[in-house]
Amino acid sequence: MKIVAIQSSPNLNGLTSKMAQAALRGAAANGAEVELMHLNQLNMIACMACGQGWGHHHLPNELRADQCVHTDDFAALYDKLAEADGIVFSTPVYFHDMSETAKTFLDRLRRCEWPLKQEAKLRGKHLVSIAAAGGSGNGALEAAVQLEKVLIQFMGLKRVASLAVTRFNAEFQMQAAERAGQIMVEMVRKG
Repeated sequence: MKIVAIQSSPNLNGLTSKMAQAALRGAAANGAEVELMHLNQLNMIACMACGQGWGHHHLPNELRADQCVHTDDFAALYDKLAEADGIVFSTPVYFHDMSETAKTFLDRLRRCEWPLKQEAKLRGKHLVSIAAAGGSGNGALEAAVQLEKVLIQFMGLKRVASLAVTRFNAEFQMQAAERAGQIMVEMVRKG
């Protein structure tokens, strides 16, 4: 079993990354193979809204519906997620929303998933989503809701846990993230 975590903070040792690592620790403690991807270290071009913006992220007759026209690190990361049994997605909170890097990746991901409908590669995969606010903590809940809208409501992943983290509740939420990683493995095993 493989659990892949994506963290979208430029700070590799900050709260966002530590939360993703905590979820992976929990998954590994329950027997899963784990991998952490640092989104900001990948070359990721912004979405061009192919198909006149109607959800088709491909050029007709040239690429499969789940392929993107850009040639960057997106396809390899998308393949990793498609092969994974569970996903952890952790973003810092910027201005009450997910990071720009997270938004860029998720915009492209949803356009590749959309044309596949019920056969989408990530539909039904188990998810731990994390929004980590390092400053005042304001906006953590709003960013967590945005992640939920994109990943759960729109793309059809299955929620294991959705965590709104601040520096004030980080210790408690770190334990929750680790436990969520353990529970994800249990849920995947049950099918």
